[in-house]
Amino acid sequence: MGDPAVVKIFDTTLRDGEQSPGATLTATEKLQVAQQLARLNVDIIEAGFPAASPGDLAAVKAIAHSVRGVSIAALARAHKSDIDAAWEAICDAESPMIHVFLATSDIHLQHKLGISREEALKRVRTMVAYARSLCPTVEFSAEDATRSDRDFLCQIFEAAIASGATTVNVPDTVGYTFPNEYEALFRMLRDRVPGMEQVTLSAHCHDDLGMATANTLAAIKGGARQVEVTVNGVGERAGNTALEEVVMALRTRPDTFGSVDTNINAQELLATSQMVSQLTGILVQPNKAIVGMNAFAHEAGIHQDGMLKNRMTYEIMTPQSVGWNDTNLILGKHSGRHGLDARLRKLGYKLDAEQLQSAYSRFVALADQKKLITDADLSYIVESGQETPAAV
Repeated sequence: MGDPAVVKIFDTTLRDGEQSPGATLTATEKLQVAQQLARLNVDIIEAGFPAASPGDLAAVKAIAHSVRGVSIAALARAHKSDIDAAWEAICDAESPMIHVFLATSDIHLQHKLGISREEALKRVRTMVAYARSLCPTVEFSAEDATRSDRDFLCQIFEAAIASGATTVNVPDTVGYTFPNEYEALFRMLRDRVPGMEQVTLSAHCHDDLGMATANTLAAIKGGARQVEVTVNGVGERAGNTALEEVVMALRTRPDTFGSVDTNINAQELLATSQMVSQLTGILVQPNKAIVGMNAFAHEAGIHQDGMLKNRMTYEIMTPQSVGWNDTNLILGKHSGRHGLDARLRKLGYKLDAEQLQSAYSRFVALADQKKLITDADLSYIVESGQETPAAV
């Protein structure tokens, strides 16, 4: 099961994340991201879905062959041919994992698969056992677990564990659940499923209602010791849980989570985020937590004044801890004299009170016309001593 104080990071950027519309990566790009994920020190990289295409199989195989120091997982439906393709792709990995999934909600069983609960149970038993006969580490996921009948879900997980699953995953596939429900579901499964204490319990959330990070953290409180996440929260529809948010929530609030932590090298978070954004072409929103351009930016004068006196006034973690160079005090119409003075000092200008007041008046006039004031604008304000034309 692993160390109970460590939450394993199962990164599915290259599998679930790549399913974002327009996010397809070449085999070379997938390998580049995998190598960066190894630097980030994730525990498991889900490298792809080998049965989906010959290209995906080849890309997963290349990652399994060359990326070391991390487990490499491949996804497979509960079919022998999928499992064979997954094993062919990852058999060279230092630490291979086959990830088998089957839907368990009645809505999926009836409308998507057209099979009964009994048939689903039989498939889980035979296919998890088959995967385990090939690979020492097998994860089983109950797709749409949060909309599945609770008694049936317990039966499914009991069958998966008895058949050799070493990790069981409880996906909120459609982003349907809420944190209190998801935590309760994990507690119930730990109480009711025989053998659950012998395996790793995993959470996998989607962000359809904006709950993915909150739900994933709730699962950790409920006993999950693996979380399935993506860089920048990329993924189908509204995306997956953002890796960087979960990691920094645990690190910033250990008091809330019983001091559990991850093995992540957080100073690589920004570099990883920017690489994934660049290669997928999916931009990170400026106000995105941790890795957004404005995550450590302050424009309001009151905030800037507080930050200059003590960073703890408005920052709960340092920018450097996640890979940024420094806090960004943005100069705009909401900024105050303290923020302006601090930026001018960085540029080499030391103004007395009267000069600062004069420069500030000109700064405010310009800030009403321009969204952002550049360092060149500031130099002009100080050196000209005149109203700065809006065109500068």
